[in-house]
Amino acid sequence: MNPVTLSQWQFGITSVYHFFFVPLTIGLSVLVAIMETLYVATGQPNYKSMAKFWGKLFLINFAMGVVTGIVMEFQFGMNWSEYSRFVGDIFGAPLAIEALLAFFLESTFLGIWLFGWDKLSKGIHLASIWLVALGVNISALWILIANSFMQQPVGYALEGGRAVMTDFGALVFNPNVWVQFPHVVFSGFTTGSFFIIGISIYQILRKHQTEFFQHSLRLASVVGTIAIFMVILVGHSQAQHMVQTQPMKMAAAEALWESEDPASFSLFTFGNEAELRDVFAIRIPGVLSLLSYNRFDGEVKGIRNLQAEYEQAYGTGNYIPPIAISYWSFRIMVGAGFLMFLLGALLLYQTMRNKPVSKLPLIRFFPLVIALPYLANTAGWMLTEMGRQPWVVFGLMKTADAVSPTVTPAWILITLIGFTLVYGVLMLVDVRLLAKYAKAGPEEITLQPAGEQGYWE
Repeated sequence: MNPVTLSQWQFGITSVYHFFFVPLTIGLSVLVAIMETLYVATGQPNYKSMAKFWGKLFLINFAMGVVTGIVMEFQFGMNWSEYSRFVGDIFGAPLAIEALLAFFLESTFLGIWLFGWDKLSKGIHLASIWLVALGVNISALWILIANSFMQQPVGYALEGGRAVMTDFGALVFNPNVWVQFPHVVFSGFTTGSFFIIGISIYQILRKHQTEFFQHSLRLASVVGTIAIFMVILVGHSQAQHMVQTQPMKMAAAEALWESEDPASFSLFTFGNEAELRDVFAIRIPGVLSLLSYNRFDGEVKGIRNLQAEYEQAYGTGNYIPPIAISYWSFRIMVGAGFLMFLLGALLLYQTMRNKPVSKLPLIRFFPLVIALPYLANTAGWMLTEMGRQPWVVFGLMKTADAVSPTVTPAWILITLIGFTLVYGVLMLVDVRLLAKYAKAGPEEITLQPAGEQGYWE
């Protein structure tokens, strides 16, 4: 049993579990804030009911995200002590800011929002949910600032075998942050929107609280369609940035064995990783150059060429990431993204024309769209992390050198099994709770006495 592989599996499983909750937290926080804003601005009671109902589901998801996130930070010191020693001076700053600023901001005002209904003025109560949404997104920003150092190290100097921060501004304004952060945030908006879309269509097909869920569906279709379009747009910029800073990741994602100019885009490739060659491939000439440089010419470096360059720069070794994982995760992410855009645009067109969505072809399968953003988010995160291998900090530290030297494979295996089982139970509890309250729908409508401002309770 290899401790490096076991530690990678442990961190990979816990991070994928955690990342199931993060995008929905990002998206629902803003969507619930929008719903309450519409209630305060218009006085229409259905918007208050929407904020309460979807806010309840947001709270369940938020609690699970906190629980799963805490474990990940402990792993840095337990399984990855050499990594922590190497980057602790840099990595610790954004993590501390995230905990002290963002997490306390969102958790404090979430309590105020939860218990402040009908106790605070509308304006103050509305401000509290927007501060929650702000805290959630600031939290994501600081985590991605830390992660971006692993993708593109900046603002550091090597002293005594450690990376020491020399420029905090460079860390914050790392170019990788400002293509990665918008991509994650808009992915969160997409996840929240399609979560609402799937549940709303399910309830509409059951003919349960139809008017309420039609309002929810319309709002989610608007936000979701805009959000997934922005994900695609920002993702294009992120891919171009990746070509410049981590060309091996792009080469693996495209199964591009040799450098090409112009470079062809792979529609489908079945390759032999051991021999770095195609067994069967369908490629479109020039399209990869277009995606990389916005023109139909321009060299995109291949895996063989980059392996030779890296050996010259970093010494003998294997610098090729898992090609099959990189290749298929990229296609799953992109395929799910474009499918969401088409479905979102279709639903937006239907709802804006006040046409019943129940008449759409295959509508009974539409509740399954909830799975699409989760599929895309997981695949995208796998490409981000696995495509960087064998580096834990690109160009500075290999994953094999980052593990704790004193933790035995047996202990790692025991905790790996334990975390997997516990997280599996937590996932089942989360899904069960979300399904229970989503199926139940909002509480029955009751109107305030005449002369008072009516709203749905």
